[in-house]
Amino acid sequence: MSGELLSDKPVPHPARRGYTVSYKGKTLLSTIDPISQSERIAAGISKRDRTLYFCPSPLFGYGLDTLLSHITKDSAILCVETDKQLFDLSLKEQILNNSNIAFTGISDSAELCRFVREKWGARVFRRIEQVKLTGGWQLDSNYQLMAESLQKDIALDWGNAMTLVKLGRRFIRNVIRNLSLYDKADKANKANKARPVTELQFGSKPVLVLGAGPSLDQVLDSFMEKGLFAIEKNQRPFVLICVDTCLSLLRERNIIPDLTIILESQFWNLHDFAGSGNTQIPVAADFSAYPGSLTVLNGPLFFFFTPWTPLRLFDRIKAAGFLPPVLPPLGSVSLSAVELAKRYGSGPVICAGIDFSFTLDSQHARSSPSRLDALLIQNRFSSPFNPEAVFRNGVFTVLSKSNSPVKSDPAMRNYRDLFEREFSDPRIKDIRGSGLPLGLETLDINDAYIILTASNSTQDQTIDAGGKEQSKINIRLADFIKHEKTQLEKLRSILSGEVIQNDTTVLDQLLDDADYLWAHFPDCAGTEGRRPAANDITFLKRIRAELDPFIKIWDLAEREAER
Repeated sequence: MSGELLSDKPVPHPARRGYTVSYKGKTLLSTIDPISQSERIAAGISKRDRTLYFCPSPLFGYGLDTLLSHITKDSAILCVETDKQLFDLSLKEQILNNSNIAFTGISDSAELCRFVREKWGARVFRRIEQVKLTGGWQLDSNYQLMAESLQKDIALDWGNAMTLVKLGRRFIRNVIRNLSLYDKADKANKANKARPVTELQFGSKPVLVLGAGPSLDQVLDSFMEKGLFAIEKNQRPFVLICVDTCLSLLRERNIIPDLTIILESQFWNLHDFAGSGNTQIPVAADFSAYPGSLTVLNGPLFFFFTPWTPLRLFDRIKAAGFLPPVLPPLGSVSLSAVELAKRYGSGPVICAGIDFSFTLDSQHARSSPSRLDALLIQNRFSSPFNPEAVFRNGVFTVLSKSNSPVKSDPAMRNYRDLFEREFSDPRIKDIRGSGLPLGLETLDINDAYIILTASNSTQDQTIDAGGKEQSKINIRLADFIKHEKTQLEKLRSILSGEVIQNDTTVLDQLLDDADYLWAHFPDCAGTEGRRPAANDITFLKRIRAELDPFIKIWDLAEREAER
């Protein structure tokens, strides 16, 4: 069969010799023994476990049987055909007669990643390998992009799993501690009562969002020369939002932000708040942020929630009325700040200091904690410059928005790419500086100043000390915490042998409900709730080791809620 268009007549199958299958000027199958050639290609692939074999344009499925017999049991084959005529021609019945094969006509990389996740689940595969059994892969350059996207998606799953292994226990401990901050309605100081972030309303005012990148120094200095921050805080025609790392350099310039954003789950970001204690600056924090950081400023507290893994505990917290509004998992405090500005305001959003890059002598703006630390340890033998950070593996040179060479690394570049995907909104603009291009309209200082001072309104925002009352909840926080603690005590009594439980369904139910005990285990992290069986002694021993510390955390949260 030959020609520019595929005939709608039946194609002899199987075809050994003499049949030429060409389409759009490309030969799709060998003119001599196409089946044997496809089988040789399939037999020559590397045999590795947990591999997803990506087969673009499989046509009649030649070689798939050989490939199936060659791969390991925990691997699978993904066949993709983006051309509609070829898709209709493909012998889908033959291709789909095995559960380890999937066939689809999806042409979008993001949708294909979702398809793979829905078909086989998360963290099933470790790698992607392309297997070109026919010449159909030449017809669509997107096949290569699909393979790369699948590989990135798999790498992201494993990267998230490693983060969960390292920090998952810390995340959930912080959530349990932060629960007690919701029960401030009966306390004298209602300003510190935690409230949902939906109560933030910026109205139509412009919002200036500050990251702590090296370019922030020049931006702030230029704005100060123009007198932008000489305006009293409650009379500003714009809203000033900063990440927590900016607090020290704003304080040095006598600038008080309207809101600061906190994401860090570990204690070391307390350094960011040195000198800013009791300044009553409002805080918007992730529900898993370090509890000690949330009350340092002693201002209004607003919670949002970034789910890091599905947990039944979150469902129960939501049913009890305590789960904050959900924000997408952006991974960077700067991205979360921009998301809040975009979501809770209708005016323009101006970004500054969100660089995702650094220079030879600076990774953050002046007076940021890391810069101050470097200066404090400077002596004859210690330079304030950090060559290890600049010349480590993976760091590369790239041109900034202002066409000056700066340094970046793959992690920062991924955040930049995520920023561009999430915030391609004409309302969001960036100020020219030494940071990476963000895919936004870039403004100079004068244009940014005009936008920020154009609003005549000074009263169309809501970030106050009193705030609105929370919606009434159906269950007291102390009762919720006590119930959770009781369930863990019941599980401990079974695993310790104090209570003999012959009904295995009870143990299974307790383990499923207390999924936060094992969600960070290396074999469970990122698997969307898959765990070993309840008769796995090693697994139960690990659960037993987690119980006492978590019971103590619930007990501490109960005492804090009752103060």
